[in-house]
Amino acid sequence: MSLIRFISALLLCMCIAKGSLAQGLKVDESAPVKNLKVISEESDGKGHITRIVQYSKGNIRITETIFITKAPVFRELTTPIRPDTLIKNLLEIVVSKSSYRVGLYYRNKLIRSYKAVFGPNPKMNKIMEGDRNTPEGKFTITHKNPGSKYTKFMGLSYPNDSAFCRFNKLKAAGKIPPTARIGGDVGIHGIWKGGDDMIELGVGWTDGCVALKNKDIEELFSLVGVGTKVTIRR
Repeated sequence: MSLIRFISALLLCMCIAKGSLAQGLKVDESAPVKNLKVISEESDGKGHITRIVQYSKGNIRITETIFITKAPVFRELTTPIRPDTLIKNLLEIVVSKSSYRVGLYYRNKLIRSYKAVFGPNPKMNKIMEGDRNTPEGKFTITHKNPGSKYTKFMGLSYPNDSAFCRFNKLKAAGKIPPTARIGGDVGIHGIWKGGDDMIELGVGWTDGCVALKNKDIEELFSLVGVGTKVTIRR
């Protein structure tokens, strides 16, 4: 091979590699998370935090920047609650993605507040299958699975009418691929055993679901039922 042909081939390989990196590496979502550590953490003095973390997923080392807005200060809500004393249709779950919080309200009064995480881009509303965004809007719990691989799972009524309307408008406008699907199977669940640090640090590891610490999902699962209202907001 001549020197010119060698250099041309090398440049072509470099262009292909650059293109692959630009598209992003395919992450195996089923692979366990390992070696989680905080690289840096800064506060703006107003309670807002910028945190950079790294963790391994399969053979890929991921660096993630997390922006956490100042969450409301709640007193410790640890008063024991007997599920059989609650009127289920007076309960509501409110999810704040910017605060990384899930609040449980009874008769419009906050009775529990849990730390939560979402997909990698919590500020983005879910548009279609595979975008890993957590949907925003008003939903209900449609089913409960006590034997989920993530401890407990509570399915949400996504996609709802407003999600379908937005999805169809974006597809008609050519803003999403014509082959795109709206997706589903979004819910509130726990995390693998020993994974609570992912919740504590705000790591966006889910495919669009809302994830809680295991002790928190156990409690929330015991308190709410099918039909409980869920509001998810940015």
